[in-house]
Amino acid sequence: MKLAKLRLLGTTALTIICVNHWGLSWQPQTDGQRWSALGDRAAARSSGGRSRGGSFSRPSGGSRSSGSAPRSNPAPNPDPYYPSSRSVPVPIPGGYGGYGYGFGSGFGFGSILLVLLLGGGVILPIMWIYFMRSAGSRLDKGNGYAANKELDNDIVTVTQLQIALLAQARDIQNSLTELTANADTESQMGLSQLLQESVLALLRAPENWTHVRAMAQVVKSREAASQLFEKISIEERSKFSTETLSNVGGRVRHQALPTNEDDAPASYIVVTLIVGTADDRLLFDEKIYDSQALKSALQRLGSIPADYLMVFELLWSPQDAADSLTYDELLTEYPGLVQI
Repeated sequence: MKLAKLRLLGTTALTIICVNHWGLSWQPQTDGQRWSALGDRAAARSSGGRSRGGSFSRPSGGSRSSGSAPRSNPAPNPDPYYPSSRSVPVPIPGGYGGYGYGFGSGFGFGSILLVLLLGGGVILPIMWIYFMRSAGSRLDKGNGYAANKELDNDIVTVTQLQIALLAQARDIQNSLTELTANADTESQMGLSQLLQESVLALLRAPENWTHVRAMAQVVKSREAASQLFEKISIEERSKFSTETLSNVGGRVRHQALPTNEDDAPASYIVVTLIVGTADDRLLFDEKIYDSQALKSALQRLGSIPADYLMVFELLWSPQDAADSLTYDELLTEYPGLVQI
């Protein structure tokens, strides 16, 4: 028993001597150094590109529709072969050659009955068909909601879709840079075109999609929608070290990228779409776990009508081709991304 204790003490003393002599360190210290290095690398962050336009404010005139004529219910256009309720005179049996005209003394009970039959059997169905067609043309994209209802109320949907791609998809960087530099963010049609072209650039590179994050919320007021939109925008922009390219309010700005001594290879590109629309319901399911669901979500964003698009902001990082975004930075700066 005493011999075993002596052996244990000798082994412990020998271990301590070896550690002090060769400068060995314990594993917890090594892990701490690794996380410290990761923090230093993540602190560098990346350049960013930004393009934004639109507003949640109600346009003058009280409608969100831009450039559209005031809504009205035009009077039905009656068939020229049948009399309308205001047609004078009405062809009735009798008179010269078997038919005559007039509401004079010859207008009897039979003539009144004929007019009522014509009005009830012909004019009313025509008016009903016209009304149904007019109502159907105002339905919102097959969702069963009248477009004027969604466009005129204060309910707004704020949607964020964030996609990480492999850095080999450099064409997306170039496409988004060119789109931002030339976008007309001050007009509704220009903003809609920017959204569509951004979506198309992403849809053309499905083989490079690696991660995704979706968030959507229906907000009951414009003020609350604006606050939510700005919160998301600030959160995403704070991940950039420098906005090297921006187009906001029609002003395009370029800023040089600070010198980065880190030669770590670029691994990822992150593109963020933030959209505010006049929809009264979510545009798509927030749970996106595969490429097919992501494709459907992108297609839904790209099909938003121009008069429904209120605010759109495009963000991507890195914007500068000389900049990099490593896997460690992706995990640190974008923890909400889910691998697909």
